[in-house]
Amino acid sequence: MLRSARLTALVLVASLGLGACSASDGDDGASGGTVTVFAAASLKESFTELGERFEEEHPGIEVTFNFNGSDSLAAGIVGGAPADVFAAASPSTMARVTDEKLTADAPVTFARNRLAIATAAGNPHGIGSLEDLAAPGLQVVLCDATVPCGAAARKALAAAGTDVVPASYEQDVKSALTKVRLGEADAAVVYRTDVRAAGATVEGVDFPEAAQAVNDYPIARLENASDAPAADAFVAFVTSPEGRKVLGKAGFLAP
Repeated sequence: MLRSARLTALVLVASLGLGACSASDGDDGASGGTVTVFAAASLKESFTELGERFEEEHPGIEVTFNFNGSDSLAAGIVGGAPADVFAAASPSTMARVTDEKLTADAPVTFARNRLAIATAAGNPHGIGSLEDLAAPGLQVVLCDATVPCGAAARKALAAAGTDVVPASYEQDVKSALTKVRLGEADAAVVYRTDVRAAGATVEGVDFPEAAQAVNDYPIARLENASDAPAADAFVAFVTSPEGRKVLGKAGFLAP
């Protein structure tokens, strides 16, 4: 009986120890599954890196992304598209989702972004300000007014007292930048982060009115997330010091 009691005690101690190890190894409650993230197009480079780092720190969890214009993503979520996390390029587009009570918690601002003018490499037209975009014959593209970068561009142009008739309106910031990269436009008003991501293929021109049109980027886990612990863990990772370091490297401003 004594031997049996000792064996029972050893099994109990081992069981408690194993439970403690499990708790410490998975403090955020995320252990496996897939996290589907709907993210603004301007987050593509930084979130791709964050996703890779997150997967390394959370073995067994896969992160998949849908990068697009924030308004299109919000419309998809409201329409029932399966997503676990939404990262928007403006509070107004996030509000389309929160107004429908589709987020689990109040969104958190994790970054900020400001505009710049993207021109062809070498800035052949000598563009130095928003006023220069109104020059006759200059092919300028803007994001559509419903897209955060488009709304911000209009605010900046109004601050500069400049009226620009664009050659086209694009549905996301990457599309606007691509027009310049391919030589289909002389300039575009995009985010500084996108200019940086494009490297030597374009040249960026800063302008003072950009300070009056800074966009806050909110993120939130969605109420119907298929794996709430994993989704919460991803949101926590984005807002962590490591996440902000990656975003800062991409040119985003701290919230």
